[in-house]
Amino acid sequence: MLPGRKMLNWMMLALESNRVIGLRLAKLMRGGKGAQREAKRMVSEKIQAAAKAGASLMAGASSDEIVRQYRKRVAANAKRLGRQQRRRKRKS
Repeated sequence: MLPGRKMLNWMMLALESNRVIGLRLAKLMRGGKGAQREAKRMVSEKIQAAAKAGASLMAGASSDEIVRQYRKRVAANAKRLGRQQRRRKRKS
């Protein structure tokens, strides 16, 4: 992979993660059972992602492959949390 492309993947991960953090914070600030579920989900996802990254590294994966794994998970979270936020706005 080209050095510029590698840097782009890292920067995109940072930007996409920032969006998910904002969406999660909004959900956590609303409180209730949804916030409790999101907090538990967030912690378990982080543990699973770290374990998967460690196993992948031990199996010889490159840092680019690890970043791709994280970006997939971050994209799934952004989609899920964004959907929930849009539904919430329609109800208002």
